[in-house]
Amino acid sequence: MSFFSKVKQFLGVGTISVDLQIPGQIAQDSGQVQGQVVLTAKSDQQVKSVELRFVEEYTTGRGDEKKTKEYELGKLTLGEAFAIKAEETRTIDFTLPFSMQLSSNQSLAQEKGVLGALGKAAVMARNERSEYFVRAQVKLEGAGLSPSDKKDIRLV
Repeated sequence: MSFFSKVKQFLGVGTISVDLQIPGQIAQDSGQVQGQVVLTAKSDQQVKSVELRFVEEYTTGRGDEKKTKEYELGKLTLGEAFAIKAEETRTIDFTLPFSMQLSSNQSLAQEKGVLGALGKAAVMARNERSEYFVRAQVKLEGAGLSPSDKKDIRLV
């Protein structure tokens, strides 16, 4: 393997393309996301593992006081190593379990009656917002940077 090929392999260039296929929305109380990871090899590769993460990006505040935090709600590692040849495509089905974490204001907003109205007002006042996504990351033998894909998902 030439020096240039080793550098490309380390950077993850020309290794594998990752396509995450998940539904656009799921029920919040379902507790799982089902989908597929489609791997297409651009060159011969040894896949060590595929890691899936369900993440909440929680934002509060406005302008200069805006703060964003990420919370991992679910994680799944498909650790069975395998070889994939150039131009080969492999589809991996998965079910990623997750559990919701709500802020105290969000929990209150889900109540009925006066308490729910107070919770919704508090959420609006703090400009609380949550966005969700699933990320698939593929660990390759000899690659320093792992190819990945990220898809947004809406909870209803």
